[in-house]
This record gives sequence, C-alpha cells and structure tokens, in this order.
Amino acid sequence: MKLKFHADLDYQRRAIESVVHIFKGQELSQSNFTVSYGPDAGMLQTDLGVGNRLDLTPEEILKNVQDIQVRNGLPRSERLDGMHFTIEMETGTGKTYVYLRTIYELHKHYGFTKFVIVVPSVAIREGVYKSLQITRDHFDELYDRTPAEYFIYDSQKLDQVRNFATATTIQIMIINIDAFRKSF
Repeated sequence: MKLKFHADLDYQRRAIESVVHIFKGQELSQSNFTVSYGPDAGMLQTDLGVGNRLDLTPEEILKNVQDIQVRNGLPRSERLDGMHFTIEMETGTGKTYVYLRTIYELHKHYGFTKFVIVVPSVAIREGVYKSLQITRDHFDELYDRTPAEYFIYDSQKLDQVRNFATATTIQIMIINIDAFRKSF
C-alpha cells in the first residue's frame, strides 16, 4: 500500500509560505567553515563544512514576521524573542508534512541545507523518521529529486554528524530532547 499526499491543501500552503516569508529578501547563499575532528591515525582531520547563511538583519526579520502576523490576523510583535518562531496548527492537520515540506521550500528559495528537528520523545522521533521515509517519493516528485539525507542522531555515530556538517545537500538531523541535553 502506498500513501497519497496532497500538495495543494490551502491551509498547509499558507503555513509553509508564512515560514518561507520570514526570510523574504534573503539571497540564495551558503556559508563555508572548517570542521576539525580526530585524531585519526595520529592526525587531526579537517573538512570544509557547509552551513545556512543568514544575511538579513533582525530588523528585516521582524518586519517580515509582522507582515505575516497582519496577513494571518495575529497580534503584531514589537520585537523578536531571538530567532524562535512558532507555527501553530490543530492536531491532525498535517504539521509534520508542513514542516518537512518547509525544509524543501527553504532550500529552494534560499539555499538552506541544514535542519535539526528536535522532538520531545523517542516515539515522536521515530514517527518523524518514518514520515521522512514515506514522503520521500512525494517530495522527490514535487522538488525534482532534490537530494536530501536524514538520520536519527546517535552519539556513537559521529560520522553522520560529520557528514551533516560537510554535505552540500539538504541534511536533516532528528534528535529527541533528552539526547540533545546529554550531548550538547
């Protein structure tokens, strides 16, 4: 049995577009940095890392957020609380689908490639991982087979984290909050 996903549900598209609009004015770009690890055979290894690059000022982000709030009939924020944004949707409306598809849209519009999904429990972590597996063909069709890799964070598999840091394709790390607290 294969699940069929609808790419044209209006309320989901509006939620996705709202997140994408937060970064309106951002140029398509990425940031390179050096990743060092080791020792491997007595040597320190160095790779070129690739990260999301944000060129917008906090004032530009705030203006974008205010535009989204007005458009959606929400109270207008007078300041940012860091770079923490909340998208609220009712249970059963496809929140997981929305944030997974938002990843592809942020990559398409701005070139963002690094995404960390932090969840409250192991059960939800496994559900997100399964959702990525079952939506793969759907997103491949929608986004012209844009390469995306995803994995569940495991402190014993640091090669996955190294690949996350150095890959130029969409990278999605799924981690539950307890593992996040222990490791970071």
